[in-house]
Amino acid sequence: MEKLSIERELKSNSYPGRGIIIGRSADGTKAVTAYFIMGRSENSRNRVFVEDGQGIRTQAHDPAKLTDPSLIIYAPVRVLGNKTIVTNGDQTDTIYEGMDRQMTFEQSLRSREFEPDAPNYTPRISGIMHIENGKYNYAMSILKSSNGNADSCHRYTFAYENPASGEGHFIHTYKCDGNPLPSFEGEPKLISIPDCMEEFTDMLWSSLNEDNKVSLFVRYIDIATGTYETKIVNKNK
Repeated sequence: MEKLSIERELKSNSYPGRGIIIGRSADGTKAVTAYFIMGRSENSRNRVFVEDGQGIRTQAHDPAKLTDPSLIIYAPVRVLGNKTIVTNGDQTDTIYEGMDRQMTFEQSLRSREFEPDAPNYTPRISGIMHIENGKYNYAMSILKSSNGNADSCHRYTFAYENPASGEGHFIHTYKCDGNPLPSFEGEPKLISIPDCMEEFTDMLWSSLNEDNKVSLFVRYIDIATGTYETKIVNKNK
């Protein structure tokens, strides 16, 4: 698979929607993830990321302007022991609760499908990172409609064992801007992951469309110790 430039991917797409990146730092010592949200409506843009325990949640920047919280207020990141869950919706809780009952990542998502936001039927994208005894693997999932057919859900899971240093994968909700918005196609895109979290965060944020970007979360987890560093960037201050 061709390794793509995440900077070029983001700069050339005004509306990838919400995106998840998971991979491994170039020096091999860190498990890396990033999650961003974008918005076209006032309701979608009226959000910020805030820390919530070991994870994060979205909240309204101006509560008075919040009109419908159903698909925009959720916990994108939660931690369950040595597992870090990253998603674009409240399926974070579904995965957390399922895996807490010894279900697999894929089994936990069987009860969910794409979002009920016709005519877009936004895909649900999810990721799980597992670090144990100095070993690291991750998986990504997308649940999407069959070309806009609300009665048919396509389920794809991609698992990455012992990921290579300096490599990661990027999945996002929309192929590009449009009306209705076309869903992401294909498998997650292979990209490079650098060692420096500050540089990676700055590059991702500056590459996202200025009008549509809302918030960005980046985390680097030490594979040997499980300790982590987090960066959050919000357009709304």
